[in-house]
Amino acid sequence: MHKYRLISKKGEGTFSEVLKAQSTVTGRYVAIKCMKSHFDNSEQVNNLREIQALRRLSPHPNIIKLIEVIYDEPTGRLALVFELMDLNMYEWIKNRKSHLPESKIKNYIFQLLKAIEHTHTNGIFHRDIKPENVLISNDALKLADLGSCRSINSKQPFTEYISTRWYRPPECLLTDGYYGFKMDLWGVGCVLFEVIALFPLFPGKNEIDQIKKIHNILGTPSQELLQRFQKLATHMEIKFPQKEGSGIDPLIPHASESCRDLIKKLLIYEEDARYTAVQALNHPYFREFRDDTSAISHTPSIPDSDFAAGEKEGKNNKKLFPTINKPVKNTSFSKISIGMDKSISKNLPHLKQASPYAKKTIYKPYY
Repeated sequence: MHKYRLISKKGEGTFSEVLKAQSTVTGRYVAIKCMKSHFDNSEQVNNLREIQALRRLSPHPNIIKLIEVIYDEPTGRLALVFELMDLNMYEWIKNRKSHLPESKIKNYIFQLLKAIEHTHTNGIFHRDIKPENVLISNDALKLADLGSCRSINSKQPFTEYISTRWYRPPECLLTDGYYGFKMDLWGVGCVLFEVIALFPLFPGKNEIDQIKKIHNILGTPSQELLQRFQKLATHMEIKFPQKEGSGIDPLIPHASESCRDLIKKLLIYEEDARYTAVQALNHPYFREFRDDTSAISHTPSIPDSDFAAGEKEGKNNKKLFPTINKPVKNTSFSKISIGMDKSISKNLPHLKQASPYAKKTIYKPYY
């Protein structure tokens, strides 16, 4: 950590806090993600899902770049050094009074889908697509925070309470963890709607309210699909009165017809019928990018990988992906971290932001 001059606190989440810093060697600005958990050894660090996934997926122009892994074995402290982006998509749209240019939105969503296509092709799905995890600088977009990702080949059921509720698909809400990589596409549909409309599509207050809000707009799923969900759900009885939804179109009449159609294709109840990232990239909405999509018109391959084998909870895996930077012992980490915490709490501005979507003041994490 002695290589970096700490500037400000960017945000804080459940498992980490993110600091803006400057390299004392190159002068480059970076984002340092300081993990709140402590790690017993470097093998445990190397088995961290986020590190494994980033090693597998890098380099890619639309995936956040991990520059360095700093690990101090005596204290168990871990920090991940990332390239610094200007802001996230939530920050881009918050408090706006007028709609953003659809051409700008189209360019960003195209890049987001390219990032997701790349992760899926490499056998990984993100599991937490939301505006806060999509970072932008000028015209460039990068997908961040792969801490919740899983292998597509992992055995179901998965964790039920994954992803942020507003962006969670029906198969995640209504089953005991029987969902797959298509949940990322549902998240993209919600994000695309939100940046077009400037308000979230399904801002549920709790699980039941979340389901109700989805039904209010999309209508209830078919009885056949609900019966399939019920067979995979022991935590609730799935009984919903049939109703017609209000639809997407009346909520964003200013959006182009092709944009509204793409959102509908990404928000299909039936997982198998929901668009893949490749199908979305080849949708007419991105017609002007057709030359770029021609190279990815294949069906994503889902390779078996060390990531799939090594990501199981509590399993030590000695196979590592090609290393970006092996965790290094850093004897100054502990002292500097303590000093850093004190200086931030005393001298730096608190980054609490009033969310336009909630009455209470909350932290909005950078990652």
